[in-house]
Amino acid sequence: MAAKVTASALWALRPRYLSTKLIVLGALVTFAITAYTFSSSEFTFRLSDWSSVFAGRQRSACSPEAWSSGYWTHSPNTDLSALTSPDQVFAFNGLEGCAADREYYWHLGVDHEELFDRFPAVASYKWQPSSQCDVRPLNGAAIVKDMVEQGGWLVLGDSITENHFFSLACLLYPHVRATPNYTENPYFDRAWPQKLYLSPTSPLIPELDFPPNFSIQDTPLVLFRRVDLLLNQEDLETLYHNTLRTEAEEEDPTTTNTTRKLLFKGNFGTLVVSTGGHWTTTLMSAFRDEEAGDEAGYGIDGVKAFFKVAMRTWAGQVQDAIDDYRRNGGIRPKQVVVRAYLPGHEDCHNRYEPWAAIQPYQFRWYNWPWIQDYNAIFEDLLSTREFPDIFYLPIDRPGRLRPDAHAGGDCLHILTGAGVLEGWSHYIWHFVTREIPGRIR
Repeated sequence: MAAKVTASALWALRPRYLSTKLIVLGALVTFAITAYTFSSSEFTFRLSDWSSVFAGRQRSACSPEAWSSGYWTHSPNTDLSALTSPDQVFAFNGLEGCAADREYYWHLGVDHEELFDRFPAVASYKWQPSSQCDVRPLNGAAIVKDMVEQGGWLVLGDSITENHFFSLACLLYPHVRATPNYTENPYFDRAWPQKLYLSPTSPLIPELDFPPNFSIQDTPLVLFRRVDLLLNQEDLETLYHNTLRTEAEEEDPTTTNTTRKLLFKGNFGTLVVSTGGHWTTTLMSAFRDEEAGDEAGYGIDGVKAFFKVAMRTWAGQVQDAIDDYRRNGGIRPKQVVVRAYLPGHEDCHNRYEPWAAIQPYQFRWYNWPWIQDYNAIFEDLLSTREFPDIFYLPIDRPGRLRPDAHAGGDCLHILTGAGVLEGWSHYIWHFVTREIPGRIR
């Protein structure tokens, strides 16, 4: 029997799940669009002499599909055979340190002593993309230079994206500093923006060609905002009710966005987003159908259909904003990349090496078996010419082959230094600096 969907609230949840601090932040779409699109700094990029640490600017080729069709190779960073202290972790993962400090040891995968035996193996693999790929080696200093000169990254998503932000804070260290400082004030909420700024002590500063109005103190290179669903609660409620009416196509779901005039001044060039993990029949219980059963995800098809409507709305809002930006004289490159969402692995803490092939799920935990459907919906949507500045990156396969690379407390979140998160940064950096500039809009 199909689930009966009525014009009631989309959310039938306990109050803590409705916290605007955690799930659906107020003015979310506005923040993303204005922070990313309406940057106050306009400049013409100038080529300068690069030091030996920076590669040339020639275009190199590597599609996201080619990147993802590679394999994991064993490449240890140390001769140490055992981790005996959390602070040894950088000898194993090859990073110099981390600027961010929120849930520091959890992100690094060393908060559970009983899992220390995962090292050195968990940090001893590197992703080898397809032989078709011509990609610069991963280099934090070069990424920092590109972020300063070409624009930083505005990163929006859920707690998996927060994993990505923390990894960036390590990858770019010691050239960046992070805010807020959770060590000094552990009561800062996790929903508050987290930022990476160019460190005033970075040795790169003499090498950088700063754009006008760039401030080492005040211009973030990376800004992460926790946003699980990409659209705010009000927009999603409107969309939900509109899809129940025959005149839905005549409705304008963006009219609920009353805070679009908010202006965030910055130096962003790339908006990086990912969503999928919170699109469940638990959160959106208006779609839940107990009679459908576990096999059918208790009505997950309804959530997937709604996801398609919502992501089309989101993409339309973002593309319209970029078009408006250009019509109003904006000259700096602006692009959006949507990273394929990565589901978790079953029994992950009993896995000690990468897989050669993705394994099927034995159970139907959360919405993990259906994440591939959400990814396919988003990819299909963005494959049209309707959204020329929004690019879908199907780069989830490397992570799906790493059941061993999860944080200590669960089998969804990814630890920094295992190569999965660093691979996302590596490919996104390549894509926005080498692939997009070679395309004709």
